[in-house]
Amino acid sequence: MDYQSALEYISSFGRFGSRPGLERMQWMLERMGRPELGQRFIHIAGTNGKGSTTAFVHNMLQAAGYRVGMYTSPYLEAFTNRIGAGGKDIDTGALVALVERLRPLLDEINQTPLGPITQFEVTTLLALAYYQELELDFIVWEVGLGGRLDATNVVNPLVSVITNIGRDHTEVLGDTLSQIAAEKAGIIKRGVPVVTAVKHVDAMQVIEALAKDLHAPLCRLGHDFTYQRNHFTLEEQSFDYHDQQHEWKDLRIQLVGEHQCQNAALALAVIGKLQQQGFSIDEHACRVGLAATRWPGRLEVMSKQPLVIIDGAHNPHGTRALQQALREYFPEKKISMVLGILKDKERQEMLVHLLPQASRVIFAAPSYARATEPMLLLKDASDYQVPATTANSVAEAIDVALADLAPEEILLVAGSLYTVSEAREHLKKRCK
Repeated sequence: MDYQSALEYISSFGRFGSRPGLERMQWMLERMGRPELGQRFIHIAGTNGKGSTTAFVHNMLQAAGYRVGMYTSPYLEAFTNRIGAGGKDIDTGALVALVERLRPLLDEINQTPLGPITQFEVTTLLALAYYQELELDFIVWEVGLGGRLDATNVVNPLVSVITNIGRDHTEVLGDTLSQIAAEKAGIIKRGVPVVTAVKHVDAMQVIEALAKDLHAPLCRLGHDFTYQRNHFTLEEQSFDYHDQQHEWKDLRIQLVGEHQCQNAALALAVIGKLQQQGFSIDEHACRVGLAATRWPGRLEVMSKQPLVIIDGAHNPHGTRALQQALREYFPEKKISMVLGILKDKERQEMLVHLLPQASRVIFAAPSYARATEPMLLLKDASDYQVPATTANSVAEAIDVALADLAPEEILLVAGSLYTVSEAREHLKKRCK
């Protein structure tokens, strides 16, 4: 089996979609010899900010000298982005070997009443098998969807993290923030500390109640740790951080937007919990790790002349953060937008956040089955006083937008990580 064949085999499970439940994972793990046991996990759930928080925690631990794995989803450039260790993606040869090793079990489970297994479950099992081979010090472990029934929820972590709660995947997680919070709080384990930046009162009450029932110490932004943003530019921003153990000034990050200061503060609170468990992670490592963190596709500047920015905001909670960042960084600028949104997202609310700031918009669908037809988005946009049109692809939309971009006008590409993935690939060629 070569790398392309391995990817095709993994992708073949995609036709089974999302099937919440842990029965298939437990069946597989038992036959794999329980690769999750004996490994140190930091388990991260939340509506948005999971990836950035995961990257911050990973980089601080790595800067402290630890060998760290990082499991995230989805990917922006290559499938191997999802399974990392030591700051590098899994080698294609290692991935092929793991697929060949697990294939007999994967084929077997599909013939049982438990089957079929899903693509995300397969990827998660590959990651667990890989990390078992590497014998790492820590694995920063990002939830795929929800938490309680997510394939990642088969580990007993050192720290559980819930970044925030917003409306997304309501067809699976529920319509209210309380219901969504209950699903994400499903990663809380008995006696394991929980760190969260959740602000919504109803959602927080759900998390507090479950943490209390499980005797899981709860660490909350605004109560147990705080941050104060100091200054920001497109190149970097700084903030101060405070908790019972630390009073750190002028911490620097290169990710853009106040929400990234919050994600960094959340990651520092996680580090604090690990320090309390006896792990050595000093202030210098935290500063170095934070400053070194990059997370592609999140208010990422692809070109400075003209200014082209891509952002993976893909739900109302994310577009609200993007709206705030645009107002902060570009209060007087015209912003031309290329938007592509998936069918299962609350697109009208997303457009409410973005279109009032647009000088014009081009709608395009990423090459993904769940993408919304651009004509439907164009119809939604008719309520706004903004010139709007469609394009046959994300790349075409970008080319048209750049050709007509006025002096000092900014181009923003957003609406989905799939849209941003295609945009990033196209812009890297154009902006060489």
